[in-house]
Amino acid sequence: MNRSLFLDAFLKILEIPHKLVLTIHTNPDGDAVGSALALAAFLRVHNQEVTIVSPNKFPEFLSWLKGADHILIFDQQAKEVKARLQTADYVFCLDYNGVSRSGALQEDLLKLNCPLVLIDHHREPETDSFKLMYSNISVSSTAEMIYELIAETDVEQLKNQEIAEALFAGIMTDTGSFSHSINRAETFNAVARLIENGLDAVHVHQQIYDTFSENRLRLLGYSISNRMQVFNEFSTAVITLSKDDLNRFNFQIGDTEGIVNYPLSIHNIMMSVLITEKSDQIRFSFRSKGNFSVHELAKNHFNGGGHNNAAGGNLKLSFKEAIDYLIKVLPFYKNQLNS
Repeated sequence: MNRSLFLDAFLKILEIPHKLVLTIHTNPDGDAVGSALALAAFLRVHNQEVTIVSPNKFPEFLSWLKGADHILIFDQQAKEVKARLQTADYVFCLDYNGVSRSGALQEDLLKLNCPLVLIDHHREPETDSFKLMYSNISVSSTAEMIYELIAETDVEQLKNQEIAEALFAGIMTDTGSFSHSINRAETFNAVARLIENGLDAVHVHQQIYDTFSENRLRLLGYSISNRMQVFNEFSTAVITLSKDDLNRFNFQIGDTEGIVNYPLSIHNIMMSVLITEKSDQIRFSFRSKGNFSVHELAKNHFNGGGHNNAAGGNLKLSFKEAIDYLIKVLPFYKNQLNS
């Protein structure tokens, strides 16, 4: 569905009150949470009854955003979430391109009779899963897409500081504090417009990046000093964190956010990988510089995907097997990584 058709359908939804549920992906990040909070606030202005649902807990550093305390967490409030889904007129899927990315919500979403509405910027969306779809892989973040929707349907709401803070949080975090996915002038124009309308960008930045716990900061230092390996022949750095490592620093959801970006500051490193041991699988986070596509790497070998310079994946292997598997894959990409 092209943007114009989606916009027409979206405006029709706004014409009369509905019960709407906004869902985000499992292990939500700043873009997922920010997009949902901004869209929810906008929809409520237009007399919509809105519920936000997350499959699991989101990072504590996002909890200060207005409305975050009302997000329903499926793995803690399953009964209430199921009830809201069953009575929804539309269910929005924000910042994920396929129902499987909704984690524990997947089974319930697939059973729904109401339309699923996609708003997302990731590659290769599952077109058959959604009745309405707004997909644009060239945009920095889903938050920027929500900004565009608001700008085109009720521009005055960009002055709403609850909406503005959530949008800026989403754009800022999904661009790594404006270090990648920033080749569109429109991204900076959006931020400039929010600031012109009263957004305190410094305050939002401080709330997200300057509120580390002592344990989180020590985990960051430990990750780089003790758990980073540099493979110069592949221009790659790998950080590996086991469950024991995480427990040592009293790990909380969100504590590893951003760690994968640090090795890219090494001048000859083109790709950084963070491997994290979870209870039921091994999580891979990939970042790259230049034209090397970690999306293709994650898609081809790690059951994942994402963007050209930022992607993720999962494997159901032991921690050691997962590390060994990555090391076996790297030689296939040696020329691309070193070009």
